[in-house]
Amino acid sequence: MIDGLGAVCDDFYVTCRLFLKLEMSPSRETILHFFDRLRRAFPSMRKLRMRDSDSIVLEEEADGQSSRRWIRVDAGGLRFGYFAPPSLEEVRRLAETVLEQAPFHLTFSDLDYDHLEVIYGFDLAYRGNHDQLVAETLLGEQTASSFLFGRQAVHAIDAQPYFGIALTPECDLQAYVEVKSRTTTFEVRSGTFENEPITVFLTVRKYWGDERVDALGSTAMELFGHADELATERVVPAFVNPLAAAIASRP
Repeated sequence: MIDGLGAVCDDFYVTCRLFLKLEMSPSRETILHFFDRLRRAFPSMRKLRMRDSDSIVLEEEADGQSSRRWIRVDAGGLRFGYFAPPSLEEVRRLAETVLEQAPFHLTFSDLDYDHLEVIYGFDLAYRGNHDQLVAETLLGEQTASSFLFGRQAVHAIDAQPYFGIALTPECDLQAYVEVKSRTTTFEVRSGTFENEPITVFLTVRKYWGDERVDALGSTAMELFGHADELATERVVPAFVNPLAAAIASRP
């Protein structure tokens, strides 16, 4: 699992997304040529399917393995990722290959690039009130606790912190942390909870504006570098580890 990050959670995955300013409508032949080129680099990516009316996905067959690559092309841009990656090098190799081939096969232009982002997802399985756990663990000592745990509060039913920071003075490079809960009010009322994950998302995003875009692959590697540093130094210690410890302490 990716350089120890997968060891701190139940599931770890990486997603990259390139957003375009203009919608695209690649032909059947174009899509097949693009996917065929990727399949030559990653032979196990051979499952092709339509996800929505305008989305086409190429992915690996699970074959009993948890690790899986995938790529999705739709009108708004390009998305790809790696679920349970075996190493950071493999994630970067996928990103470099996709972003090197996509402009050529899908006729992307740097005029059309809006932003590129890298997302690290940390899943923590918990059968209980996600919002209550998140509120107690991450917000219990904050001034917001007077609302979350005041005498009027019977249950916390929505506690999903979302923070964003700029990594450059120009604010063209940004990072976000989001804690996503999945408990419904029906589960809270009934006291019966599904074993769904709480997810901590770390997103690092690059906006280009009017500046010239260098190779997409080099931009992605820059984003990976920031994501690695933020995940190791900030997100895992401040978000993932406290939530994992809180879950482990529950009966």
